[in-house]
Amino acid sequence: MNLVQNLFQAYVGKALAIINYCKDGEYMANDIESKVIKAKKASIELASVSSEVKNRALEAMAEALDKERKIILEANLKDLEYAAQLKKAGKLTQALVDRLKVTDSKVDGMIAGIRDVIKLKDPVGETLSTLELDDDLILYQVSCPIGLIGVIFESRPDVVPQVMSLCLKSGNATIFKGGSEARESNRTIFDILVRAIESTGGMPEGAFQLMETREEIMSLLSLDAYVDLLIPRGSNEFVKFIQDNTKIPVLGHTSGICHIYVDEFADPDTAWQVCFDAKVQYPAVCNAIETLLVNRNIAEVFLPKMAEMYLKAGVELRCDEGSYSLLSEKGLSPLSRATDEDWSLEYNDLILSIKLVDTIKEAVDHINTFGSHHTDGIITENASRRKEFIGLVDSSSVMVNASTRFADGYRYGKGAEVGISTNKIHSRGPVGMEGLLIYKYILMGKGQVVADYAGKNAKPYTHRKLDLKFEDVN
Repeated sequence: MNLVQNLFQAYVGKALAIINYCKDGEYMANDIESKVIKAKKASIELASVSSEVKNRALEAMAEALDKERKIILEANLKDLEYAAQLKKAGKLTQALVDRLKVTDSKVDGMIAGIRDVIKLKDPVGETLSTLELDDDLILYQVSCPIGLIGVIFESRPDVVPQVMSLCLKSGNATIFKGGSEARESNRTIFDILVRAIESTGGMPEGAFQLMETREEIMSLLSLDAYVDLLIPRGSNEFVKFIQDNTKIPVLGHTSGICHIYVDEFADPDTAWQVCFDAKVQYPAVCNAIETLLVNRNIAEVFLPKMAEMYLKAGVELRCDEGSYSLLSEKGLSPLSRATDEDWSLEYNDLILSIKLVDTIKEAVDHINTFGSHHTDGIITENASRRKEFIGLVDSSSVMVNASTRFADGYRYGKGAEVGISTNKIHSRGPVGMEGLLIYKYILMGKGQVVADYAGKNAKPYTHRKLDLKFEDVN
């Protein structure tokens, strides 16, 4: 039984999970809704917490992770033992097992990520624009938190400190729901971080909550009156289920079907090292390539050595007719023939589809048809080809002569990321704190009324842009 089937079963009983009734019929919230309501109330207070208090809490989080790393690793070992059983039963993929594992270096990465967030400027209350409507009638556009965010994720316990640090700094309360395969790790890390936050003082109680059952997911999806945004992180099937079963806005991507196109004007040395890194460096993540597109005019020079490098690294190659014929003639093996289904698959493994194309247009058409609008790249030394590719590929990140693996919030200088969005909304690509903010308009006046600006003798608006900051207003 897969995750979506389990969630559907949970959906049947969601009414019981959401509310109970007293004998006299009076509505009372159960534990799930109580958590959400508590976090929603805390989000209002969190929005106005000072930068100093937030940074103090973040530093306490980093120190606590370092101090308690042994406990974290022990909890993760329990999850890995359980995950091994799930994998053996065919209920968990190797890719998810890889993402689940926490090591000393991963804990170091969690700590470094939090401290990078500390260094970032507090984004709350920033003046985005100022417009004079008339004398002493000034309109400010000021950044503010979204409010209450629900983060639902599979495996990857490092999501908890990543997202909590970004949400805390941006003033957003957060509900976390991880997969059952990572329950011990998630609970341990969450408890350590919340205790650290509470120890510093000045932070609203209940701003961060943890849910642990599938029934709680279904309840969370129904609480659109309280939850302002959902960020699902997981498989294509998982994210699609979330999108289809809630009225809450969803930020995320359903899959990471990434490509690199090796143009006929590519430098072979650049192409070999970039394409190798993009598949082999960490194949289980969403920014690793799944399909390699090669211009037919460079295939003879580029592809045999590239295939040899992949095969030595244990990559399974699924080739179209052209690439299969070329590589077979060169005596390279093992090879398999790609099916139509392969172009739409996210392998998250050491598997790569290869296709020869005649033109850059054919490459772009393939990417826009079969890709997931996540991250796609081109290897070329030709400026016009580069410009054409960038303009036509409909992806949230486009790489030129660089690995798709760079598509990451930390590598983009965001401190960390809450996820990667392929949505056509304000947040696209690796989403850091900027994607956790909206804005409000603040109009400062001195008794002005609309009646004075309407009718025959209406006063005109000046609509003049000003270089004024709202924080400087007395």
